[in-house]
Amino acid sequence: MSNKEYRPTLSQLRTFVTIAENRHFGTAAAKLGISQPSLSQALSALESGLCMQLIERSTRKVIVTSTGQDLLPYAKATLDAADAFLARSRGAHGPLHGALTIGVIPTVAPYVLPYLLGLMQETYPDLEPRIIEDQTARLVNMLREGTLDVAIIATPAEAVGISERTLYHEQFVVVVPEDHPLAGRNDLKLDALNDLNLLLLEDGHCLHDQIIDLCRKAEINPTEATTAITRASSLTTIMQLVVAGMGATLAPLSAVGPECHRDGVATARFAPGITAERHIGLAFRASTSREEEFELLGELVKKAYAQAVEAFGEEAVLEA
Repeated sequence: MSNKEYRPTLSQLRTFVTIAENRHFGTAAAKLGISQPSLSQALSALESGLCMQLIERSTRKVIVTSTGQDLLPYAKATLDAADAFLARSRGAHGPLHGALTIGVIPTVAPYVLPYLLGLMQETYPDLEPRIIEDQTARLVNMLREGTLDVAIIATPAEAVGISERTLYHEQFVVVVPEDHPLAGRNDLKLDALNDLNLLLLEDGHCLHDQIIDLCRKAEINPTEATTAITRASSLTTIMQLVVAGMGATLAPLSAVGPECHRDGVATARFAPGITAERHIGLAFRASTSREEEFELLGELVKKAYAQAVEAFGEEAVLEA
């Protein structure tokens, strides 16, 4: 029989939602920053208060019961409402005030973030940014879980429950060893990729997928155009491999200045009219009440990107 006086805590609801989304107690405990016994205790307290089982536990897997599935959207809505309440209270002190947890993909963070943090300090001195650098899929998961407020990612991510705003279009530049026949050219067509042994970031990086998609657009077999043996987790490492003569790569425009002004590396550009670019934007929960604030943040990101590329004599293409 249900206890009509019982009221679940936000902590209990977040525990239930995190377990249901991850289907693993250890993973859920790690994401919430608590021990597994504390996690189990919070779930048990919730189920005891509601007088119903939400999660079936076994040694091999975690199953959300049919009742748990029915109640899960309401638990998420409650957590979103609580976040909205806090956001609104922060908004009483002005936009972009207080703590803001921002996710950034690794092929944007080193190049745009230094300019963005400077603009934040100058424009919104009461803002307290907290930065998490990670791959797109994990940033989207953190958005859903409430670990992040907003993320700077390559769009479109097309994730359920996530809204996106494209901020700028970023051209790709071909990076080759300095003695390569393509070095210094600015009239490349996409089929030039067919003559390169392309070095890629490891699976999970959106830049990896974008280069593969570009190969397909040029009707090039990605398996033949790229090396499946050598993979790296950063563009800086990729550049060192290019210097060593192990292949070539594609770099976003904002990375060209910091990464390609080194001995042993040269660049080549695609001809005008050739579309070889990525789109960068903001992602946030569709249920958020902070969309107006994130629009302001987006303007800062665009300015930061423009500063990053213009610092090395390049031209930024921003979304209107």
